[in-house]
Amino acid sequence: MSVRDAYDKAKAEGRAALVGYLPAGFPDYQGAIDAATAMVEAGCDVIEIGLPYSDPMMDGPTIQDAVHQALVGGVRVADVLRTVEAVAATGAATLVMTYWNPVDRYGVDAFARDLKSAGGQGLITPDLTPEEAGPWLAAADEHDLDKVFLVALSSTDERIETITRHSRGFVYAASLMGVTGARTAVNTGAPRLVERTRTIIGKDAGTAPHGGALPIGLGLGVGTGAQAAEVAAFADGVIVGSAFIRRLLDAPDRAAGLAGVRELAAELAEGVRGRA
Repeated sequence: MSVRDAYDKAKAEGRAALVGYLPAGFPDYQGAIDAATAMVEAGCDVIEIGLPYSDPMMDGPTIQDAVHQALVGGVRVADVLRTVEAVAATGAATLVMTYWNPVDRYGVDAFARDLKSAGGQGLITPDLTPEEAGPWLAAADEHDLDKVFLVALSSTDERIETITRHSRGFVYAASLMGVTGARTAVNTGAPRLVERTRTIIGKDAGTAPHGGALPIGLGLGVGTGAQAAEVAAFADGVIVGSAFIRRLLDAPDRAAGLAGVRELAAELAEGVRGRA
């Protein structure tokens, strides 16, 4: 299933899509696959597999801890691609979220080719701007992959227009300034950011490569079913990462961690349906 198909399916069911994030190699190679599979089975529509990187400048302490464990465990790009292949086999739309440097080092076209071969749907690139993304835009188009860029509270309307016109699959709305991590409340600027982005996408209808109906997923801070319900009331997708990782970090053993991930995914799945 493509990312767009997952969003469209959720919309047809009268709800937001649930998007879960987990780094490859955390708590280890098989553990990441097992956790992502549990997330899908409990209600996640889309899975973002993080590519661990040694300088995660935009990540909060929870994700940094998970990425550090993955790197200490020896995870490599090949392991990330194998993880994508295993998660995509569940039927969930599967993306890679990565800083740009590892892709550049691997080789942009080679990474696009291998990601496609693994069943991946595209990349989320938080530190890459469309103006600097020429090689990736070309490789993504050649291999039919989604290009997901980020808009933020600080983005001007002109910036949002540039980002959304170059995105495919969905656009990632970052609801908080600063690093990632679960919060006790959703940022009050989030609805306005989504509204601004949706308006700009609508103005491009019929002329943009994505056809003018690009879904908007909102992340950075969601950690409970109640928050998921709040975000689902105005965004097309609810993105959750740190809260899943925290369930694994805090668990006394592997079985308890997987149970915690499954429990949280089920709670969030209820939330995106407005039942939290």
